[in-house]
Amino acid sequence: MATVSESQTPTPALGAVAPVAPGETVGRPRVVLLFGGRSGEHVISCATAAGVMRAIDRDRFDVVPVGITRTGQWVLVEDDPDRWAITEGRLPEVDATGTEVLLPLAVGQNALRVLEAGEMPRILGDVDVVFPLLHGPFGEDGTLQGMLELADVRYVGAGVLASAVGMDKHFMKLVLAGQGLPVGPYTVIAPGEWDRDEQGATARVADLGLPVFVKPARAGSSLGISKVDDLADLPAAVAEACRHDPKVIVEAGIVGREIECAVLGGRRGERARASLPGEIQVTDEAHAFYDFEAKYLSEQSVELSCPADLSPELVAQVQDVAIRTFEAVSGEGLSRVDVFVTEAGEVIVNEINTMPGFTPFSMYPRMWEKSGIGYADLITELVELALERETGLR
Repeated sequence: MATVSESQTPTPALGAVAPVAPGETVGRPRVVLLFGGRSGEHVISCATAAGVMRAIDRDRFDVVPVGITRTGQWVLVEDDPDRWAITEGRLPEVDATGTEVLLPLAVGQNALRVLEAGEMPRILGDVDVVFPLLHGPFGEDGTLQGMLELADVRYVGAGVLASAVGMDKHFMKLVLAGQGLPVGPYTVIAPGEWDRDEQGATARVADLGLPVFVKPARAGSSLGISKVDDLADLPAAVAEACRHDPKVIVEAGIVGREIECAVLGGRRGERARASLPGEIQVTDEAHAFYDFEAKYLSEQSVELSCPADLSPELVAQVQDVAIRTFEAVSGEGLSRVDVFVTEAGEVIVNEINTMPGFTPFSMYPRMWEKSGIGYADLITELVELALERETGLR
């Protein structure tokens, strides 16, 4: 458990963080809820943190909310779920007004330090586990996970490799196909390739057939994605994707139902579990697909059904594919696997998301709710899985 030694002086003004007297044992594992970040999914990360902050069991865990600004500064922030929720007319954002936080990068030294203007660094207390509620690059892509491994701090969710593979849709498809999992046709436009050989890239896209979906290779929350029904619209779609990532992936449109399945990593020696699948249906003609606005800003635009109306055989097939996808990338903790189910009953993997949206209304916790694990209990299980798992090679 987290302790503060007699030589450590607690910071007198910690905002939302309860002070710990010298020599006092916190008595509960100390969990850092880490959110915000440098990616385009900063706002979504804040909304995810709001849900977890509201539901986490305070009798079991000592919670320290830490935000990361868009420039990468770590700061203590308010322990107030309403402050971080998406509301009408306001999108939450971490700013640099809080006390700066430092995480030591040495084995056996898990104490957070805080910096205040004109003061020497002070000890906040040891950290038992970090819950990284970050989406996109510099949080979900293995970079943060690598830093936590170097710091010898346990953390919730996928490790370095799974995070990196799960973030890059190109290499994700290569890994999944290499493990015999079905993926749809696609092509990749490498950084700078569009400028060098637009004609050649266009020809490869044309070979996929229309429509196609043009995506940043390493982004999430449907940022920068365009549906292209006419090749004349391809340059604009590539430009939009490149606003988020110089590497672009173009996927052939697949006729089928969009089905999602939540995976929860098992304890040592146990296989991961899959939830009942859920289905997303876009009901508003203004949205050609499940884009950012439909996901987060226009709840009336989509219908989320869980459990999905599938035969028992298809449910079992989706669950099997989801677990195999999780294992193929060496997943840990949690992931959401998105698939297409065709009229012929074929299950095709679209992608794996190693840190899916985690508000109470997001599909990942909703699918587990329908499968018998409530939101607060799901948070508890994920934190306990992280506490049991050592850092380093495993």
